[in-house]
Amino acid sequence: MRILVTGAHGKVGAATVAELIDAGHDVTGTDLLPPVYEGGDSGAHYVQADLADAGDAFAVVRGHDVVIHCAALPEPTRNPGHVVFRNNLMATFNVVEACVRMGADRIVNVSSETVTGMAFAERRFHAPYAPIDEELPSRPQDPYALAKVFGEQLMDAAVARSDLSAVTIRPSWVQWEGNYERSLGPWLRDPFGGPPSESFWSYVDVYDLAHALRLAAESGLEGHQLMYVVAADNGAGQPLRELIAYHFGEEVEVRELPREDAGGISGARAQRLLGFEPRRSWRDYLTPDGRLLEDARERLERGQTGVQRGRAALG
Repeated sequence: MRILVTGAHGKVGAATVAELIDAGHDVTGTDLLPPVYEGGDSGAHYVQADLADAGDAFAVVRGHDVVIHCAALPEPTRNPGHVVFRNNLMATFNVVEACVRMGADRIVNVSSETVTGMAFAERRFHAPYAPIDEELPSRPQDPYALAKVFGEQLMDAAVARSDLSAVTIRPSWVQWEGNYERSLGPWLRDPFGGPPSESFWSYVDVYDLAHALRLAAESGLEGHQLMYVVAADNGAGQPLRELIAYHFGEEVEVRELPREDAGGISGARAQRLLGFEPRRSWRDYLTPDGRLLEDARERLERGQTGVQRGRAALG
């Protein structure tokens, strides 16, 4: 299958490139970084493109069976809000339009847990129940989450007006060897003393996410299907009921959990529709007090992580 991965130099895109190559797919990656001219291909073909430009989007989408759309400015606090919104929404619009007009079979859209609106809210609020699922309404306040919500609506519109099928994946907080310690270390060292987590301590390993994206690309799902992809456990290493009771009291209803230390977002729909089962945990990377394990540190230093292999495959 000919698959285009947008945002291919980012951690999610690069891990997905490596996953797809290992599965035997014909992979093209695209991103803003310049290519290595006359360098040849190292497992995947790479094309530089600015997807916020419609001409670039049409040029790179043409000829592909499936597009996995990972490209985005990844959060709203490092760029002006209008830049985040314009870049992320226009890139998605252009990629979807190109898929429709160029006859792609499927688009796999990487959305975000932040569509619920809680992660970057200026007026803070939290979900009324856990685990969070796809039935919780989206109430975004920030430009990043707003663009992601509109992106999901673009999938609905594309499916309604064409033969394109779409799968939207909402990953939780994405972790790999390069950020596990920085991200989850504080939760593990002080799960009750730190600030509460709006996602109820959910996260996802980037290689599990890449696997889910491959399953979505290979699936025969029709229409537009939307689902969360998360780790099986929470990133604080504690019983979820205790975490929520301590930080939120009776304001959050804790519903049935698949395990005591489950994360606060449900991955049941991805399991049902894609057969996706998360295989990795923070415990594969971190000590109980949140320090990076030696083998993970060595992979990172030697450039042997899946993210780094995916970037290297782009040339």
